[in-house]
Amino acid sequence: MKKIYILHGWTYTTDTWNPLIALLKQSGIDSQLLPVPGLTDGTDRTWTLDDYVDWLKSELKDEEKVILVGHSNGGRISIAFASRYPEKVERLILIDSAGIYPNGLKIRIKRSVFWLLAKVGKLFSSSDRLRKLLYRAARERDYEKASPAMRKTMANLIGVDLRSVLSSIKAPTLLIWGANDGSTPLSDGELMHRSIENSKLFVIPNARHSPHVTHPEVVAEQIIQELA
Repeated sequence: MKKIYILHGWTYTTDTWNPLIALLKQSGIDSQLLPVPGLTDGTDRTWTLDDYVDWLKSELKDEEKVILVGHSNGGRISIAFASRYPEKVERLILIDSAGIYPNGLKIRIKRSVFWLLAKVGKLFSSSDRLRKLLYRAARERDYEKASPAMRKTMANLIGVDLRSVLSSIKAPTLLIWGANDGSTPLSDGELMHRSIENSKLFVIPNARHSPHVTHPEVVAEQIIQELA
């Protein structure tokens, strides 16, 4: 039985992954969903992308080669790991992956709000109304619910641009993307496809940022074909 390791995005809920995992299991693919620290455990530690790469290396220390599946921020971690330790990654599957540092006006505003909240959030603790307005400006409900340490971690991660390391990825890579993704746009997937030499891009019409949730059958089919 083949085995894959899944890295989730900002939020960790097994229920959202269970349908896809069940479909993969029916085809002989065992899936292990790795809870990403700093996003799931309520720790007070602030993490950087390098910290996550070191964490993943430790998690996989007993494996000679692995198949990584990364969604959103989990894709960001997977890209960084695959570029630093190419000998450890047999295949890479990215689902609407983060990792491209965007510079559009809307995202620059959002990024500025993230950094503002991460650095001086305490100044707004006495005003729930003002804080909620800032969260809405960031358009990130996960950020609103996050602890102060997690907010700093999120700010650290969205400030990293991985496009310079994409060409160093040696593992065959499958990119699965929602055509209507408003968080990590399809243009990011197209850029990754152009930059990763041995890669394929599969676009799911009418899907958004989490096709593994809304279109699990389609995502499962692509993964099964990739690993056949």
